[in-house]
Amino acid sequence: MSQKTEPTGVPGPQTPPAVPWSDPQREAAFHGWLAAIAPRHDLVPATLQPASADASFRRYLRIATAGGASRIVMDAPPDKENSEPFVRIAALMREAGLTVPEVLEWDQVAGFLLLSDLGTQTMMQGMDRDNAAANAGRYRQAVDALIAWQLASGPGVLPAYDEAVLRRELALFPDWYLARHRGVVLDTAQRATLDQAFDAIVAENLAAPSVYVHRDFMPRNLMLLPGDATRLGVLDFQDALYGPITYDIACLMRDAFLSWDEDFVLDVTVRYWQEAKKAGLLGEGSASGWGDDFGAFYRAVEWMGLQRHLKVAGIFARLTLRDGKPQYLADTPRFMAYIRATASRYRELTPLLRLIDQIEGTAPVTGFAYGRM
Repeated sequence: MSQKTEPTGVPGPQTPPAVPWSDPQREAAFHGWLAAIAPRHDLVPATLQPASADASFRRYLRIATAGGASRIVMDAPPDKENSEPFVRIAALMREAGLTVPEVLEWDQVAGFLLLSDLGTQTMMQGMDRDNAAANAGRYRQAVDALIAWQLASGPGVLPAYDEAVLRRELALFPDWYLARHRGVVLDTAQRATLDQAFDAIVAENLAAPSVYVHRDFMPRNLMLLPGDATRLGVLDFQDALYGPITYDIACLMRDAFLSWDEDFVLDVTVRYWQEAKKAGLLGEGSASGWGDDFGAFYRAVEWMGLQRHLKVAGIFARLTLRDGKPQYLADTPRFMAYIRATASRYRELTPLLRLIDQIEGTAPVTGFAYGRM
C-alpha cells in the first residue's frame, strides 16, 4: 500500500528546493537520463524539485517544460520497486476511460519514468471537512470512475486477490500491530479468537463477485484536474488486483485518513450500489442477492472494510518500526474505531470486539457512529 505526502506547488520564480540523493551513482545515472530526454520533451532540468513521496521506496519529482507546463518524474529504484505494473495498469485504466498519468518515457533498467502531470491538488485537499454534503459531487465523480474501472474487468489480466492474499494481509495485524507495536503476546484462547474471526472475514470477502480492484481508491489518490471540473484523476494504482467488488467502495468511504458520519457514508454507498446494479456488476440472481438487497451488500462492504483496516493497522506499524516512517501511526485510532464499530454490529464478531477492547483497554461499544476524527 502507498500513501503520498501532500504535493508541493508548481515551480515558482524562486530557486526550487534541491533534490536529495543518497546514492551518488544513482544520482549520476538520473542526471544522464534526464539530459538525454530533456530535448525531446522541452524539459528545463534547473526547475526539478520534489513533488511527493509515498510509503514505498518510490518518490516523485516535478519538472517544468520550456512552454510553462510541467511533468512528473518517478524515481523507482529497480532493486526495491518494480515499475512494470505501474506502466501496464496505467494502460488498462486509460483504456477503461480513466484519467491517469501518461507514461512519456520509461527507463526500465534504471527505474526512471517521465509522466504527464495531473496537477497539485488532491481530492483530499479540496475537501470541505466541516460539511460532508458539500463534497457529494466529488464523491459522485469518484463513484463514476470506480464503475468505469470495474466495467473493464476481466479474469486472468491482473493477479487474483484470493484467499492467500487476504490471509497474508490479515496476518500483518497480529505480526506487526499486536506483537511488535503493542508488544502483545496472544495466549492460546486469544489466538483462536483471532483465527476464527479471520476465517469468517475471509469467507465473507471471497463471496463477492470479482472485478479489478485499485486497492487504494481514496481521496488522497484522486486528483482535481486543472481546467476540468467534470472528472477526477487517479493515482497510486500499481498494486491493483482482481478480487472482491466491495473493496474499493469500502476503501473510498472508510478512508485511512478521513472519517465521515454514517449518513454520508450510506448516501454515497447507496449511489455506488445503484450504479453498480445498473451496470450489471452485482450479478443479479446470484447467491449474493446484492442486486435486490442493499442491506446485504452493505454488510459485505463493512466486512471488507474490516479486513482492510486490520491490514492497514499492521502496515502502518511496519512503516514505523521497519521503515522509520512514524507519521502513519497517528491515524491508528481511526482504524481501531472502524474495527470496533464494525465488530460491534455483528454477533459473529463479538469475540473479536472483546479481544480488541481487552488489548486496547477501551470501553465496550454501546452505539454505532463513524465519528469525526
